[in-house]
Amino acid sequence: MKLSKFGILPKILIAIALGIICSFFFPGWLVRVFLTFNSIFSNFLGMFIPLLIIGLVAPGIADLGKGAGKLLLITVLLAYGSTVLSGIFSYASCSLAYPHILGDGLSSLGNMDMSNKLAPYFSIEMPAFISVTTALVLAFILGLSTAYISGNTMRGFLVDFRDIITSVITKVIIPCLPIYIFGIFFQMGAEGHVGAVLAAFLKIVGFIFLLHVTELVFLFLVAGPIAKKNPFKALVTMLPAYVTALGTSSSAATIPVTLQQAIKNGVRSETASFTVPLCATIHMPCSILKITAVAYAISLSMGLPCDFGTYLGFIMMLGITMVAAPGVPGGAIMAALGLLESMLGFGANMQGLMIAIYIAMDSFGTAGNVTGDGAIALIVDRIRGHKEEEMPLTTRD
Repeated sequence: MKLSKFGILPKILIAIALGIICSFFFPGWLVRVFLTFNSIFSNFLGMFIPLLIIGLVAPGIADLGKGAGKLLLITVLLAYGSTVLSGIFSYASCSLAYPHILGDGLSSLGNMDMSNKLAPYFSIEMPAFISVTTALVLAFILGLSTAYISGNTMRGFLVDFRDIITSVITKVIIPCLPIYIFGIFFQMGAEGHVGAVLAAFLKIVGFIFLLHVTELVFLFLVAGPIAKKNPFKALVTMLPAYVTALGTSSSAATIPVTLQQAIKNGVRSETASFTVPLCATIHMPCSILKITAVAYAISLSMGLPCDFGTYLGFIMMLGITMVAAPGVPGGAIMAALGLLESMLGFGANMQGLMIAIYIAMDSFGTAGNVTGDGAIALIVDRIRGHKEEEMPLTTRD
């Protein structure tokens, strides 16, 4: 069977396995070749992501009609509520478990080498013309305005722009994702960062992964009955998005796969095109779960305050701050650094330690986020269905 006939899931799995295996015997100069490709592709993604958000979110909102404003508010509240509750769940679980499972070796990683041993041969800068947050605001304005005025000309432009974005996704981004993921795991294995971090934090990593699984099962146990779907079947359908995000460590880069799997779950395409790109930016349940769990471990080991009041404020602010996180690997922790310093009292060394631990597990949080987006899409699509059922037949589009 030709590789081109493989689905996205086997391609990603093959890329991950080959990346780890090849890192043991490939020379450094060849590693740098793939790092160069990854640098260029990552810069392209950073430039393209705001366009992707506008191209998918704006026409998605416009297609929903004049009820888009309420549906947008519902989606934002669901995403924020899910994110904050995930952080609270993480805090409660860690406060109960860490005193029993946390060893004395946490502070020993403070002197871990944070420098990169390998670098790309060259890089091509492709700065985005607007930020992700600005792109979201612009998409809201364009979509809501088009829905309100029923502008056929503007609607046609947005649909054509969506077709262009979709073409770039299917013709360029998805074919390049396996190579990009191969390079990521290739570099991690060649530099030995993963082994050094995971060896010292094996218990914490395992515990956080257990929290991720519990969180995802809970989300789909809630979404499944609401959407009248089998929650476990719906969760399994989202696994290709989970595996893709596991390699890219980017919710935004995984949007095409998340969108595809949400539609396979029975979510209408116009609802999925609206909720998935939006949730990729504002729905961060597993990222906030992981940041809270790692921050609590460091606070506990360093003797910093770990009371619920301190962490509740941190979690609520973090849920808002991460909306501005860039859709690239490690974006959430970079957006959280200011709060770690101002609200939890993390100094420079502790922030460096936080980054090291977080990046080592970055892909797991991102994978959980995009999988959870599928649950939000199911709920929003069901709410939209109820609203349409309540409308008189003469007023429906």
